[in-house]
Amino acid sequence: MSQRCATRYPLVLVPGMLGFIRLVLYPYWYGIVAALRRGGAVVVAVKVSPLHSSEVRGEQLLARIEEILRDTGAQKVNLIGHSQGALTARYAAARRPDLVASVTSVAGTNHGSELADYLHTHYPADSAKGRLLSALLRLINAMMSLLDSGYHGPRLPVDIQASHASLTTAGVALFNERYPQGLPQTWGGQGPEEVGGVRYYSWSGTLQPGKTDKGRNLFDGTNRSCRLFARTFVREAGQCDGMVGRYSSHLGTVIRDDYPLDHFDIVNQSLGLVGKGAEPIRLFVEHAERLKSAGV
Repeated sequence: MSQRCATRYPLVLVPGMLGFIRLVLYPYWYGIVAALRRGGAVVVAVKVSPLHSSEVRGEQLLARIEEILRDTGAQKVNLIGHSQGALTARYAAARRPDLVASVTSVAGTNHGSELADYLHTHYPADSAKGRLLSALLRLINAMMSLLDSGYHGPRLPVDIQASHASLTTAGVALFNERYPQGLPQTWGGQGPEEVGGVRYYSWSGTLQPGKTDKGRNLFDGTNRSCRLFARTFVREAGQCDGMVGRYSSHLGTVIRDDYPLDHFDIVNQSLGLVGKGAEPIRLFVEHAERLKSAGV
């Protein structure tokens, strides 16, 4: 077996909003876990509340980290979070830096999402449209929970309003005041590589110009959804992945912020049907090699 991805500490993958481990046979991190394990890495994909605040999700993650450390005998973990999972990982690292070697944000909402801001304005919680959206999210979550064959733990709490507030620009700004580790000091800049013994990294993608991404696989349905969502962006119009802005995703060492990948393709959620030249699995393998070289 290759040892190219054999990091010193286990890799813990943290999903975003409405996250899961495996819907029947379809994993959240499609092809990624297997590739990392073939490279010799110890990898654990975890589940936290699909719809809740980043702080509540972070406390759940801390409990899972302690279980993983007991099971593996490791002293720390490397956290890799997608979307809201990046905030969840940041919270855990800020609260228990002694348990975390690194935090990696993949298309993370580190400065909020303009899509969440749009929904906050046009679908307020006390309106008919807001109640309808909440009901739809509850239904989706219930169905996904029934289908999540990879999760066998207790029923996780749901708070749709807390989840939504945690993703708005204002909500993340409050979060960042409490947990600023790894954040850039200037808009669009890089953050510190290491804070309190924890290394910070990030990467993200952007939708490419034109009606379709150049070389995009025609069976990639997520791209159409992301292009629709991208219409809600103002500050980072034309510079987003459909759900998170390019510069809003920055944290720590920015590996790259314009991969030709939408918000779902960046974790290979289109069954690998991504655009020509886009290789999300390779990004994770290369990052495991990067972490290994850094001694974590």
